[in-house]
Amino acid sequence: MRLNAAVASALWSTAILAGTAFADDAEASSATDAETSSSTSAIARPSFTPSDIKAPFFEQFTDDWESRWSPSHAKKENDKGDKSDEEWAYVGEWAVEEPHAYKGIDGDKGLVVKNPAAHHAISAKFPKKIDNKGKTLVVQYEVKLQKGLECGGAYMKLLKDDKALHAEEFSNASPYVIMFGPDKCGATNKVHFIFKHKNPKTGEYEEKHLKSPPTARITKKSALYTLIVKPDQSFEMRVDGKSVKNGTLLEDFTPSVNPEKEIDDPKDKKPATWVDEAKIPDPEATKPEDWDEDAPFEIVDAEAEKPADWLDDEPAVVPDPEAEKPEDWDDEEDGDWIPPTVPNPKCDEVSGCGKWEPPTIKNPAYKGKWTAPYVDNPAYKGVWAPRKIANPAYFEDKTPANFEPMGAIGFEIWTMQSDILFDNIYIGHSIEDAEKLKAETFDVKNPIEAEEEDADKPAEPPKPKSPLDLNFLDDPILYIREKLDLFISIAKQDPIEAVKFLPEIAGGLAVGVVSLIVILAGLVSMGSGSAPPQAKKAAGKAKETVTDAKDRAAEAVTTGSEKLAAEAQKRTTRSSAQ
Repeated sequence: MRLNAAVASALWSTAILAGTAFADDAEASSATDAETSSSTSAIARPSFTPSDIKAPFFEQFTDDWESRWSPSHAKKENDKGDKSDEEWAYVGEWAVEEPHAYKGIDGDKGLVVKNPAAHHAISAKFPKKIDNKGKTLVVQYEVKLQKGLECGGAYMKLLKDDKALHAEEFSNASPYVIMFGPDKCGATNKVHFIFKHKNPKTGEYEEKHLKSPPTARITKKSALYTLIVKPDQSFEMRVDGKSVKNGTLLEDFTPSVNPEKEIDDPKDKKPATWVDEAKIPDPEATKPEDWDEDAPFEIVDAEAEKPADWLDDEPAVVPDPEAEKPEDWDDEEDGDWIPPTVPNPKCDEVSGCGKWEPPTIKNPAYKGKWTAPYVDNPAYKGVWAPRKIANPAYFEDKTPANFEPMGAIGFEIWTMQSDILFDNIYIGHSIEDAEKLKAETFDVKNPIEAEEEDADKPAEPPKPKSPLDLNFLDDPILYIREKLDLFISIAKQDPIEAVKFLPEIAGGLAVGVVSLIVILAGLVSMGSGSAPPQAKKAAGKAKETVTDAKDRAAEAVTTGSEKLAAEAQKRTTRSSAQ
């Protein structure tokens, strides 16, 4: 109980210094926040001007966008190909509007997902089909996650050219050629690149997924995604103009475009007599006669002796002498009250208490259960594998980059966040035109959006120029250390002025020294020499700390007092001389 009172006293003394600092700094912090909120400067933005770039498909969502884009009203199909219930219909709404988060160009509008936790689908037919056989294919578009992205997609689909393609019926089941763009949900965060490949033998289509897709950029600023597929079967993916993935369609996708030439014979079975155990127990080995399987792993140490100071008659725990029966305790209802137990203080001074038992040690005679050693199996034939036969489904497509003709673009997504914005969609054959579009749009808005993002961040407080400018809330330890050093520096010249200038330090030092001395006294009186080594060590360090602080303060005050006395003596001497 005495120790608890001492600790409370120390905490109280520390609170004196911290409370004074907190009160002063709270006002300064409020003033700083008010200045920050009122100092938001306007950022100059250019006005939107449509690009004159020509491409098989190019979209900047100008005022006539509705003549090209049509929302879908279809119902989503399940894995069985059946139309699902009404709640799976594409009910998500679309709009074309300027961004509300970090706008880079005035008047620059984009296609926006308006509803969270909803299925969205919209598509636009190409003026004429896009056939990239023997040509480079370039797909580029901007994505702006105005509310971030926790779970959802922001990818596009290039749909297969089909006379039966109706925008109103566009759904997850609509045949596509390429799927490209960011997708994130939980631990999944990647930029999809999937293409559908037709088996020339069976006529069936199979999705080919990029093995190691790059990570999507999850930011409220505009992100630019670019896909380049060349006639030599190579591809490149860029994010914000920087290359993030390179490879070939023939090597970096799964399942592989071309199947294996040979496959395992499905009719081949492992013979019943096949031996595939490489090692067997030695049939000629026998257990040694002196091998005792019953010997225990540990035995009692016969050489151990009970310590001389061991207290056999003292229990390890005793009733807490300071515990008191609660006033509301009812013996009839609650039973006999039994005080809680605490470690016996007498046991802290000796090797132990209670009944002494010798310790156990590892049994040198222990061997465990005997097993025969393993030897090479003379009948071993190796690991069995079915024989290989020619793959009847084998084919070789050396030009998978010759995708099937594409007739439309579509966004068919589900997302938990709304306000995903798409803009500046380029689908064509010119890398130069895509880079020119980037320079006209993304490169213009990106630094402006970055500036707006920086302006939106909380302003960093200015670094203090002196200890008086420090904020206790920013770094309490630095605050106390710097002000203590300042107090000592002033006290060396004038101790009275130091107390006047920094009264909280003087008060904190005085109360802190007294409190620590009380703690030390409490530790000594509690244990009467029975305190554990850790407590004694801590008490010793605390005592050294108190002594050091007291000596520094005393030295500062003494030095200042001596200087004041010397100055007074000089004045007295001069007065006498006059």
